[in-house]
Amino acid sequence: MAALLASFDFAFLITSVVKIVFLTFLVILPMVAYSVYAERRFSAIIQDRVGPNRTGIPLTLFGFKKDIQIFGIGGLVQPMADGLKFLLKEDFTPKSVNTFYYWLAPALTMVPALMTCAVLPFGSELDFSFLNPMIEKLGGTGFSAPVKSVIADLNVGPLFTFAIASLGVYGIVLAGWSSNSKYPFLGGVRSSAQMISYELSLGLSIIPVLMVFGELNLSKMSAFQDANGWLLLPFWGEGLTAERWVLLVPMVISFCIFTVAMFAETNRLPFDLAECETELVAGYHTEYSSMKFALFFLGEYAAMIIGSGLAVTLFLGGWSIPFWPFFEYVGNMIGLDTAFGWLGSSFQLHYSAGSTPFWLGLLHIGVFFLKVIVFILFFILIRWSLPRFRFDQLMKLGWLFMFELALANVILTAVIMACFTK
Repeated sequence: MAALLASFDFAFLITSVVKIVFLTFLVILPMVAYSVYAERRFSAIIQDRVGPNRTGIPLTLFGFKKDIQIFGIGGLVQPMADGLKFLLKEDFTPKSVNTFYYWLAPALTMVPALMTCAVLPFGSELDFSFLNPMIEKLGGTGFSAPVKSVIADLNVGPLFTFAIASLGVYGIVLAGWSSNSKYPFLGGVRSSAQMISYELSLGLSIIPVLMVFGELNLSKMSAFQDANGWLLLPFWGEGLTAERWVLLVPMVISFCIFTVAMFAETNRLPFDLAECETELVAGYHTEYSSMKFALFFLGEYAAMIIGSGLAVTLFLGGWSIPFWPFFEYVGNMIGLDTAFGWLGSSFQLHYSAGSTPFWLGLLHIGVFFLKVIVFILFFILIRWSLPRFRFDQLMKLGWLFMFELALANVILTAVIMACFTK
């Protein structure tokens, strides 16, 4: 037993659990809740409405004159009120449904969306060596190397993401079929056709990206872009070569195809044909209520957040700080390195394996989530700006334009790389 316990790497186990709890429960789920709030306020601004602006900490229930508005901004507690409403609502299950699959479907939508975040690098690395003296006093060995800011650093990151994300369609199809009602059934059929059609374009869109990187590890892709310029912003390192600038054309095409396919895969407007209210009442989740409906809702927003994170990692440098060579030059010139000793021997904003300062690791995490938030706002802007496609238009766009364009883009990238290799 002692030998078995000795074989366990407890430091690795503890850091993995901390990373899972941090990313899932402290970042993704709160982001899901406040994405809904942001969508309501953003759409209200677009449509010249007020939006949710009253919900606060309800002290009036206890006899006080006013509720507390956090930071003076009304409505910030609205996501918690929504969550409480879903928990307290009657959990109604129609008699006509296939009960087992009807209950399984919401979980199949939510769980794959959260599992895909395991391979997303949400930062560079965190050096916890300053904790070693305290850990050694308690009898531990401390941290021998910095901790990577990713739950599972797999060498097949994009393939893992696509494989797990594709399971989400089973939740929607099962919800449509097991409800035993015509509107959910039509929504389920539409969703499966839509997701299969756009999965081809989505997969083909990242092949040119993988050809440029030459690997499938998302952490190494982020590190490469930090050192050599982002795929869509090649302004430093090897990004200044003629080959990278010519490759910018197929990379922009890949980014556009990837983004459009992500909209279709996440059932967001203008591609929400699986649940469009004007034709199918509420589509595949017409017969759902309370927390089962909330799981569909959470799954959709979690998929949107993970999709935004993947787009940021592949095309927008991941956690890399934009134009860091320029900022480092300015910082050292004005004396930031000597003014703040805790910054280190020089003012460093770039990733250096094994020697990235702790504060810089935290800054990289902040930069990554800032980019993700901007991308989510872009999702919201498109939803409230464009009208919904017809289903035949959606199919034509996927099979007669996106697929061919993605295929031609792979060939274009190969030709450009072959020309510069010679």
